[in-house]
Formats: sequence, C-alpha cells, structure tokens
Amino acid sequence: MIKNLTEESDEMKRKLNISGEIFFAHTDARTAHFKAMIKNLTEEREELKRKLNIFGEYKVNTNKMKEKKIQLINNYIQQRWVYFKHSFYYISSTTKSWPNSRNDCLQRGADLVIINSKEEQEFMRRFKQRTWIGLTDRETEGTWRWVDGTLLSTSYWDTGEPNNHNNEDCGEIKLYDKENSWNDESCALQNLWICEKMIN
Repeated sequence: MIKNLTEESDEMKRKLNISGEIFFAHTDARTAHFKAMIKNLTEEREELKRKLNIFGEYKVNTNKMKEKKIQLINNYIQQRWVYFKHSFYYISSTTKSWPNSRNDCLQRGADLVIINSKEEQEFMRRFKQRTWIGLTDRETEGTWRWVDGTLLSTSYWDTGEPNNHNNEDCGEIKLYDKENSWNDESCALQNLWICEKMIN
C-alpha cells in the first residue's frame, strides 16, 4: 500500500511538472505574442503620426498656395487683366507693331494670346477691337505657328485669308463681329494687342 501511494505521489509530481512546463510554455508564447502585438501597434501609431504630420504640412502648404493664388489674382485684376478659363488676358490701351506688342507681353510674364478653342475665339471677339494675336508665319511663309512654336491646327480666318497681300506675316483679329475674324497683316502695322498668361 505504501508502495502504491509512493507511486501515485510520484505520478502526481510528474504530471504537475508537465502541467507547469505546459503552463509556462503557454505563458511565454502568450507574452511573446502580446509583445509582438504591442510592437506592431506602436509601429502603426508612429506611422499614423508621421502621415498626420505630412497631411498637416500638406494642409498648411495648400492653404498658403490658395492665399498666394488669391493674391496673384487680385494683383492681375488691379492691373486690368481679365480672367477666362485658367488664363488671364491683358488688352492693351495703346497700339504697337506685332514684335513690340509681343515684347510688351513678354515683359509682363505672358505672351501674345494663343487661341485654342471656339470658346476662347468667342471670348476674344467680345473685346470688339482690332488686335494682334500670337500667330505668325514670319519663319516660313505659309506655315502659321503660335508664339509657343505649335503649328496652327484650328483657325478662324476670314474668307480669302490669309492672302499675304503686301508681305503680311502676322495674325490679327480684324472682323470681331463674325466668328471667322482673323486676318494676316503686315507685322509693322500699329495695332492693339492681347496678352495671355496661363495660371496653373
């Protein structure tokens, strides 16, 4: 009987040792798991903080850009520029040759107007003035280019124009009362002009 009790006692000790090892093994695994979770959460928190800081800087920069743009728009309006579809337009009050008109635009940080659409053509006609536009074939006769170097694709020439009568190498809006209002003219003619400044 004592032998049986001793064996039972030894068996119980052995089982307790195994249970303890399993318990501590589970505890160590859980601790490692919790540590890994805490580490991941800490890293995610730091990443969120970083993103929030970037977003905060972006918001500040965006607000500064908006303020700058508003200030720029106000400055243009005070200098008699007119806004239409992402561009400002300046209509001169004096007359100059085409090259001198273009030079004036360049000094204003702009260039002679490039008409890219029917809407813009209609907008130009509203000024009801005979004006230089940024179109010329001075480089190659008959090859009309805008001042940015692009070839003319859509045009609004009056009937029979361009005709190069008396060496006419510069484009103008002449007949503003009709859609096809363009004319080629001698670049030395004294005309009003329209500058265009695109706003990003």
